[in-house]
Amino acid sequence: MRGLTHRAVDRRAALPTGTTSAYFRTRAALLTGLVTRLVQLDQAELQSTAEQLAPLHTADDLVNGMTLLARRRLTGEGRRRSLARYACAVESVRDPELRDILVPRENAGREAVRTFLTEHGAPDVETRTHTLLSCIDGLIFDRLVSGGEVPREALEGLVTAALR
Repeated sequence: MRGLTHRAVDRRAALPTGTTSAYFRTRAALLTGLVTRLVQLDQAELQSTAEQLAPLHTADDLVNGMTLLARRRLTGEGRRRSLARYACAVESVRDPELRDILVPRENAGREAVRTFLTEHGAPDVETRTHTLLSCIDGLIFDRLVSGGEVPREALEGLVTAALR
């Protein structure tokens, strides 16, 4: 987070010095802009992932979707965005405005999980949806730090637990 400066953004974007500060006058505004953009990109990714998947009829379908999402968040641009998202999450501990922006939102992925759990008779669907998605997020964080992919068996175990 220390490296996030107006000047650094100008350099990285190959913009004339001062361009970023013309749009984001303060560091707080720059950080808010960054977090807002990360959320927009995440929402678009979740929508795209949901559209690429067949309807979720079986637990295996749901695991396949979670595997695809985890892979996207651990490689390439998704990895850079994930690292930035976690850095911003830590920063949001001291900044309620950032925290409000980062709060999980309704999206196609969340709705697909909720619908799947409902159709399969899971009790307390809202809590289980939140728990399942939080656990997946934790597995992704673990793999960002330690390397490797999220094990399919771990995702299968989470889905099995959510359906109990």
